[in-house]
Amino acid sequence: MSRTVLFHEYGGPEVLRVEDADPGEPGPGEVLVRVDAVGLNRAEALFRAGHYIEPVRRFPAGLGAEAAGVVERVGPGVEGLAAGQPVSVIPAFSQNDHAVYAERAVVPAAAVLPRPESLGAVEGAAVWMPYLTAYGAMVQVGGLRPGDTVLVNAASSSVGLAALHVAERIGARAIALTRGPAKKDALLREGASEVVVTATDDVPEAVRAATGGRGVELVLDAVAGPGVRELLGLVAPDGTHIVYGGLSGEPTPYPGLELGMPPVALRTFLVFETTHRPERLRRAAAFIGAGLRAGAFRAVVDRTFELAEVVEAHRYLDTDDRVGKTVLTVTH
Repeated sequence: MSRTVLFHEYGGPEVLRVEDADPGEPGPGEVLVRVDAVGLNRAEALFRAGHYIEPVRRFPAGLGAEAAGVVERVGPGVEGLAAGQPVSVIPAFSQNDHAVYAERAVVPAAAVLPRPESLGAVEGAAVWMPYLTAYGAMVQVGGLRPGDTVLVNAASSSVGLAALHVAERIGARAIALTRGPAKKDALLREGASEVVVTATDDVPEAVRAATGGRGVELVLDAVAGPGVRELLGLVAPDGTHIVYGGLSGEPTPYPGLELGMPPVALRTFLVFETTHRPERLRRAAAFIGAGLRAGAFRAVVDRTFELAEVVEAHRYLDTDDRVGKTVLTVTH
């Protein structure tokens, strides 16, 4: 049996329970992983509350798609992975099919990447989703190039911080948006060329001043909602506004008509666009791996909790107090 986080109904963090469950045996194309750390993401809080883009198919339900640990067993047909190998699990599956908030979890081999010994479990559980999302959205989809400028909304999130690092790595410039002044210095240290505080600054004026009136080639937006009107208006001709989250919780309009039909694109992005496509994932993993080895990329971990503290961890996940990633650790 394996200690596993389950929930039997939608709700707040209090619906989460740590129970004993059988992780099962790995089937064809699957591996059983001893989980040592779990990276927490907003998608899990939304899934738990019934607000995610995919509903729960059946209760009790599990959570989690990002982790680090060691392979215990491999299923039939799995190549390139072996028992005893340190690995990271990346978001490449539905939480209805697999879940990693547990001591042991069966996951698809296609969602497992070898983890170098130099990368600890906490870092290995915190590094891949942010960089896969940032690189996939900005470079593979958005076409961000050296000399371009990206406007990063919710910049203190783990993906936002990864976006600052990726932009710097490719020679692009990043302007960070944050709600209050408390995180400004941290964002400048993480590579933002400018930080705009949305609660007090005139965002359009600040962005236009920072870009010489040109606007930005790309917006990376985890907030969405009514704010897309303002941000889409800051995109330079032939640029792109990418929405990869809905933190506002409000309906998101398409403001292209009211803005006079500018030659810009508004589109959504999910990390699955990278992790479900082997060639995209291969290229992204090579880019991120090179950045990790060079010291340009790293996991930014805000706080860790024990698996038994999952309710408290989700309460923290639901706040705006974080700079970086929240991680669950698993003691065996």
